[in-house]
Amino acid sequence: MDAHSQVNTKYNQTLIMKKYLFRMISCFILILSYPTDMLGQGTRDTVFNVRNPDLNLSPYTGMNRQHWLDAAEYLLKGAFSYVSNLDSPMEFPKQPGRSYPRDGIHTETERLEGICRTLFIALPLMKENPDYEIGGIKIADYYRHQITQLVNPHSTSFIPPLPKKGGPSQKLVEFGGLAVSLMAAPEILWDPLSQEKKDTLAHTLLSYGNGPTIDMNWRFFNVMILSFFKSKGYPIREDYLKELLEKCLSDYKGNGWYNDQPYYDYYSMWGYQMYGTLWATYYGDQMYPDYAKKFRTRLREMVGHYPYMFSKDGEMIMWGRSIAYRMGAAVPFPLMGFLEDKSINYGWMRRIASGTLLQFLKQPDFLSEGIPTLGFYGAFEPAVQEYSCRGSAFWLGKIFLGLLIPDDNIFWTANENLGAWEREIPKVNVLNTFAPDAEILITDYAEIGAAEIRAWCDSKTVGYYQGTENYNKLAYNSAFPWQADGKNGEVSMNYMFHIDGTKWESLRRYKFKGYQNGIYYRDAVLASDSTIRLQLADVILPNGILRVDQVYSQQTAALRLGHYALPQYEGRALVEHQVKYKKWTATIIDNGQYQLAIIPLENWGNVEIVSAQGLNPVTANSKVLNVIGNTSADQKRLFATLMLWKKSGEQWKNEELFPVKKWDLNMDQVKISWKNGRYQTVNLTTKAPH
Repeated sequence: MDAHSQVNTKYNQTLIMKKYLFRMISCFILILSYPTDMLGQGTRDTVFNVRNPDLNLSPYTGMNRQHWLDAAEYLLKGAFSYVSNLDSPMEFPKQPGRSYPRDGIHTETERLEGICRTLFIALPLMKENPDYEIGGIKIADYYRHQITQLVNPHSTSFIPPLPKKGGPSQKLVEFGGLAVSLMAAPEILWDPLSQEKKDTLAHTLLSYGNGPTIDMNWRFFNVMILSFFKSKGYPIREDYLKELLEKCLSDYKGNGWYNDQPYYDYYSMWGYQMYGTLWATYYGDQMYPDYAKKFRTRLREMVGHYPYMFSKDGEMIMWGRSIAYRMGAAVPFPLMGFLEDKSINYGWMRRIASGTLLQFLKQPDFLSEGIPTLGFYGAFEPAVQEYSCRGSAFWLGKIFLGLLIPDDNIFWTANENLGAWEREIPKVNVLNTFAPDAEILITDYAEIGAAEIRAWCDSKTVGYYQGTENYNKLAYNSAFPWQADGKNGEVSMNYMFHIDGTKWESLRRYKFKGYQNGIYYRDAVLASDSTIRLQLADVILPNGILRVDQVYSQQTAALRLGHYALPQYEGRALVEHQVKYKKWTATIIDNGQYQLAIIPLENWGNVEIVSAQGLNPVTANSKVLNVIGNTSADQKRLFATLMLWKKSGEQWKNEELFPVKKWDLNMDQVKISWKNGRYQTVNLTTKAPH
């Protein structure tokens, strides 16, 4: 080897050694940055895996009660990756965007949320094993210590008592949650405390519990605080507790639904139904038996409606505010175990609840930095409200309060089954379940196994959540999570109008008019211009919707109507094509999971396949079908549109894409003759009976 070659060889060896050392240092730094639960405990899975599935008991999900405990442990370990000792508060990385703290500086309220909400998950684990540890920390010791720090003036977690003229705040919310945990596990969280600590905690929590609240689900936070300390012999405002309970009961509107002043959403379930059931179980029979009976009756009435709001696989619909709380929406199903009512199909209830758990725990984007994101499947800024911090998402832990149900309860021992999806829904192909007083329509589609909901929305202004996509869509479907509207007119499952030629505005003011013969009627008005009025009719079909809508405007205005949106998955092309039949054209998009088709039938212009970025909760890129049209000045104009769907890989039949044989248009009334021999009349002006 010549001298030149020797120099090159030494140079290459030195370079290789430097690269090797760089990689070693990088790996060391990376290891140091791992959440602590990944050190000495094995590599943490990016998604939850059901180990040793119990397919005899649960042939669809494989999950039994132990798997629920495993899921709780999986989530709690992520939270404890930010805890190094008993003094470490539950502080989590801020998610970029509108969530608080917007200045990035951690606050005592944020720490309070972290403690009280993760406690929902820790609670059943501690009750199963009071000595349970994570990373060498006994979690019972940790939570007891952190609870006492809430009343320690020298702690960064200190929460002072409510001032005399203080109002309701997030602190009330969290103390209400803490009272639930104290109620469920006093032997772990309360009894071991010194009398001095108990009295100090009582003084602080009761200052909030006896204080003002907001006339909505918030009343329950006061109720749970007052009831716990009443049960422990502390004096409370007895008349106030009774008043709050009566007001909570007065919000009930039938079929399991409570009105959360003024919205219907999942707060009816993870708020009213959950707190009402727990209060009835732990306090009601001793304090106010009549109220307890009413709460139980209303939980039982939910069985005929709410389970139908979940897909065949148990997936929940993305709908309403605080959607980052996700599977918390399924907590009423295990709590039905307290009823011990053999007429309830508990195997279906557990199949739904376990399916909802897996809907998110199987999503790789659900967790980021070891803890749940604010969003739906992953982080999704359009669905985040300003009152949320990163720890707020742990409200989803409410589903694990279902583990308070004993292991020999019928909820856990019943064989998992598909409930209505086995015969009731397939028999009719499409099933509508209507709640007349709540004016909510739930639809189940046998062919794609999806559930859909139509509910109240009427907001003149746009707030944190008021008047937003959380509520203003024409419908919400479990298969097609809602897509945010775009500034350039991108719209899904709603009408959008071009205002002053400068901005686009979606509908958000609806008034329910009636439900009759499979048709859901509403009137609507554009919030910024009440001269634009619509009469809306949703005609439910086995594979979609026929929209028959009449629009009146004093001036000519451009408008668009959007179908549901499809996410575009990485590595998969989103296929577009058209099918023509006589005078009609079906435009179809296919993302490899579902196909969506739109067929303009009356008064529409072009169809556009609109690409969007950052508007869909599933993937960064998505597409949506929009039909384009114009109103006529000082005239009514009727628009008719078929909005259909099918699973990918299935062929469209001609009678599916073009099911209308003939129709008679008379503006306020449309008579439809279907190819399958049915006849249907849409009456746009007549108030249909419930």
